[in-house]
Amino acid sequence: MAAKQTDNKAFNYTLDFDKTDFRKNPELYRVGKGEQGVLLVEPYKSEILPHWRIKTPEIARESSEKIYTLFEAYLEQEDFVGADMARKFLQMGYTRSRRYANHKSGKKYKGPVPDDKKGQSGAHGRDELPREIDPVKAESAAIFKAKWDQAKQNPEYLRLKEAFQTTIAGIK
Repeated sequence: MAAKQTDNKAFNYTLDFDKTDFRKNPELYRVGKGEQGVLLVEPYKSEILPHWRIKTPEIARESSEKIYTLFEAYLEQEDFVGADMARKFLQMGYTRSRRYANHKSGKKYKGPVPDDKKGQSGAHGRDELPREIDPVKAESAAIFKAKWDQAKQNPEYLRLKEAFQTTIAGIK
């Protein structure tokens, strides 16, 4: 029976993230889906996270603009991994703001997450809490959404992403 081929697009959670420098080893990075790895991939997490804030629209605007500036700087350095991580932080600004816009507590479901489902998204059989719309957080979400859209549609980002994925696909 043939060995299972590794999916070169899937995010690899088996790496030792405490010891991996993705700037020095970009070939280890995988884009994955959505925000996968956003709080794991160093040194980018440490460079971007201090600027990530969503509390008010004013703070969200300042945060998203700073993160977008980092995104552009990574692009100028042709550092796809850094640019992709900045894009993920913009996406996370949107998704977290949206969650707080819909649920004041930030919790979408009742009850604890079962131990075997921790770290996974979804309800896992739990009931969804009622929505309590917060227009302030909704505005923060819209600010991050605009910057996230700008990042993911940036022609230089798209060029670097294609080149990166082509290179990774060639690594066996």
